[in-house]
This record gives sequence, C-alpha cells and structure tokens, in this order.
Amino acid sequence: MLVTVIALVAALVVGGAIAGLAVRSRMQRTIQLHDEAAIRDLESRRLDAEAKRSEAEREIVAAQREADTIRREAEVDAKSQLLELRRDLERELDTQRVELSRLEERVAAREETTLRNETVVTERELAAHQLEQALAAADVVLRDAQTRADRELERVGGMTRDEARAQLLSRVEESARHDAAQLTRRIEEEARQDGDRRARSIIGTAIQRTASGYAAATTVSTVQLPSDDIKGRIIGREGRNIRAFETTTGVDIIIDDTPGAVVLSAFDGVRREIARITLEKLVADGRIHPARIEETYYQAKEEIEQKIREAGEQASFEANVPGLDPELLAILGRLNYRTSYGQNVLKHSLECAHLAAIMAIELGADERVARRAALLHDLGKAVTHEVEGPHAMISGQFCRKYGETEAVAHAVEAHHHDVEPETVEAVLVIAADAISAARPGARGESLEQYVKRLTALEEIAMRKKGVERCFAMQAGRDVRVMVKPSEVDDDMAAQLAREIAAEIEDSLEYPGQIKVTVIRESRTSELAH
Repeated sequence: MLVTVIALVAALVVGGAIAGLAVRSRMQRTIQLHDEAAIRDLESRRLDAEAKRSEAEREIVAAQREADTIRREAEVDAKSQLLELRRDLERELDTQRVELSRLEERVAAREETTLRNETVVTERELAAHQLEQALAAADVVLRDAQTRADRELERVGGMTRDEARAQLLSRVEESARHDAAQLTRRIEEEARQDGDRRARSIIGTAIQRTASGYAAATTVSTVQLPSDDIKGRIIGREGRNIRAFETTTGVDIIIDDTPGAVVLSAFDGVRREIARITLEKLVADGRIHPARIEETYYQAKEEIEQKIREAGEQASFEANVPGLDPELLAILGRLNYRTSYGQNVLKHSLECAHLAAIMAIELGADERVARRAALLHDLGKAVTHEVEGPHAMISGQFCRKYGETEAVAHAVEAHHHDVEPETVEAVLVIAADAISAARPGARGESLEQYVKRLTALEEIAMRKKGVERCFAMQAGRDVRVMVKPSEVDDDMAAQLAREIAAEIEDSLEYPGQIKVTVIRESRTSELAH
C-alpha cells in the first residue's frame, strides 16, 4: 500500500516535472515565435522605411526636375514678355514719332498760313498807303485847281466867290471820287481773286474727298397691305380702331382708293416711323383693336428708341468723334428721322463733319473741334417746338450741358450767324454747312418758295436807281442786272453790285451763294445813206 502510494507520488512528481518541462518548452517556443515576429516586423518596417526613403528621394529628384522646368519656362516667359514689351515700346515710339511729325507739319502749315496772311495784310496796308497818297495828291490838285479857278472866276466875273467855290468843289469831288473808286475796285479785285483762288482750292479738295448721296425724305409713309379687306379692320366698328390708332400714335391715317396701301402723315419723323412699325405689326398679327394697338405701339416705340441709339453711335463712329455723352448720342440719332428741305439731317451732319475736318487740316486749324462742332451743329432740330429759340442756340446749349468744350459750343452757335464767329473752326462749320446744303441734289424746295425767291431777287435789284431790267438765272443763283448807261458809269456799276449783294444777304434766306452781275452796255449807231 505504501509502495503504491510512493509510486503514485513519484508518478505525480514525475508527471509534474514533465508537465513543467512541457510548459517551459511551450513558453520558450512562444517567446521564440514572438521574437521572430518582432524581428520580422522590424525588418518589414526597415524595408518600408527604405522604400519610403527611396520614394522620397525620387519625389525630391522629380521636384527638382519640375522646379528646373518651371524656372526654365519662367525664364522663357520673362524673355518673351520682355521682347513683347520692347516691341510695344518701339511701336509706341514709332507712333509718337509719326504724331510728332504730323504736329510739325501742322505747325509748318500754320506758320505758312500766318506768313501768307501777313503778306496779304502787308499788301493791303501798302494799297491803303497808296490810296492815302492818291487822296493826298487829289487834295493838292483840288487846292491848286481851286486857286486857279478862283483867279479865273475873279477875272471873268459874273459869279460870286462862294458860287465858284461850290462849282469847283463839285467837279473836283466827282473827279476824286472817280479815282478813289477805280483804285478801290482794283484793290478789291486783286484781293478777291487771291481769296477766291485759295478758297476754291480748299473747298474743291474737301468736296473731292467727300462723296455722299441719299434720297430726300418726305412727310408721309406708305404701308403696304396684303389685301383691301384689312382697310375695314383698320377703321374698325364705327371708326374706333382708326381713332384709337391716331390718338395713340399722333399720326394721321389716310385711307383712300389706292389699292393695297394706306398712307401715314405727320411732320414728326420719329412718330411717323413708330406708327409705321405699329401698323405693320398689327397687319401681320391680324388682331386690330384698341388694346392691341396700344400694346403694339409701345413695342414699336422701344424698337425705335433702340434704333435711335444705334444710329447715334454709328454716326459718331463714322464721323470719328469719340467720347460723346450718351444723351448727345440719343439726340443725334433722332436727327435720322428729321429732314430739312427734304435732306436727311443726320446724313447732312455727317457730311459737314467730313468737310469741316478736311478744310481744317488744309488750313492748319483744330481738326477735332471742327469735326465735333460740324457733327453736332444741328442738334436743335431734334427737339420739338416746345423748346423755344433758334436751333443753333439750342444746339450750343446741348453741347455745354453734356460736357463739350466752349470752342465746340461757340462754333455750333455761330453756324447761322446767331452769334458772330470768332474762330477759324466756326467759319469752317459755316462753310461746310453751306457746301452740304447747296450741292446739287442735296435739297429740294416747293415751287412756291422757288418762285418767291426769284421774284424777291428781281424786286431788290429793280428798286435801285438806274436799273433798267433784271433777270434771276440758274435757279436763283445768278442775278443779271441791266443798267442805263446814261445814268450809271462803270464805277457806279461796281458800287451797285455791292449794294444789291449786301441787301440780298440781309433780307433773304437761301442755300449756297448768289452771284450778282451788273451789265452796262453803250451802243452808238449811225445810218449810211
């Protein structure tokens, strides 16, 4: 029993030892496996770190390469920008050189004009001096003749001293007046020939470089209809449609027997155009009643206002007049629907701008002022009768109101001599306005006005003393005056021509200029038997 217990205890001890050895062996194995896993983990981390370091080195190399590329591109861009800046500077220098050359040419032209003017003034002063010398000589002759006449009359007798003096003075005065008139006529003729020659050259150049043509506008517009049945719908029941149309648009509709058409009549071109577009839209739509008429009218009005703005901007572009106030452009665009003797006022203003600019360049004047003033000179014609005053003065007020210079405003106001022109540019605007209005085909006028002007021309000439007959020729641009040779001598004929021309300028309104020619003819006849 004891042996069995001892054997059992020994077995337990041996078994415990064996189990302890097994546990220790497992623990050692576990520690070994843990150490191997740690080693593998460390190795893996080392490999990852090396991989990351290699990747970082590659990224650094790539970044350096990219930085080098960017630097090279930046250098290329900088060089190209420098080259472009250099080219821009060279172009700007070339432009400034050209502008400087033009300024030098203008200064030279202005100096030449000043020199010519000084020459003309010197010649006129010389002529005036010659005239004074002639008058002084005539005065000496008068005194000598008076002395001799006094002595002769005292010797002959039969006449008092005062009577003799009066008779002699009358004769010498007539002789001196005759000599002075001849000298004055010669000086005026020389100055007129020189001025006419230069004026013809400048105006001829301006007209040659400006070519424009346009049809004359009228006070009526015709609207074509698809059929005559539309006329009844335009009139409406008991005339309500036509009354609503005329009340809304302010334009009269003339419906007559003309097939397929009605006529719109109004002096206001803008209203007439709005009414025309309104009626065309109504006819195309087919619905014609008062409410639809009013709706369509406002649509057409918006379209016309847009067209007016576009017309003003286009005119400013064509005339090379930048920087105009938007309100001025709107007023300028309204001139496209205004006429003067059938001439479209906007086209007339454009033509004047080109003419004035060309003449300003020829004379060395301020081209910018002449061009702007000529384009804006008829702005006053765009407003209604509610604005009182001459259209030239109204145009000048508009120019000042919307920021134009005083030189431009003065030239605008002076183009019809409402104020005296004080600058060369103002005179050029007057000349451009006259050229544009007087050229053939530019304007038309009624037969009644034409006949009245011809009659007035002949009446002015016939009122003068010594005039026998008078004929207005070439559409009233040439007046031929026949005088009695026994009452009017050559010097009086020259004086008579000046008087008639001055009275025509003061009392008549006409486009262009009128030439007055006084004809004095003496005929002597004998019969041979």
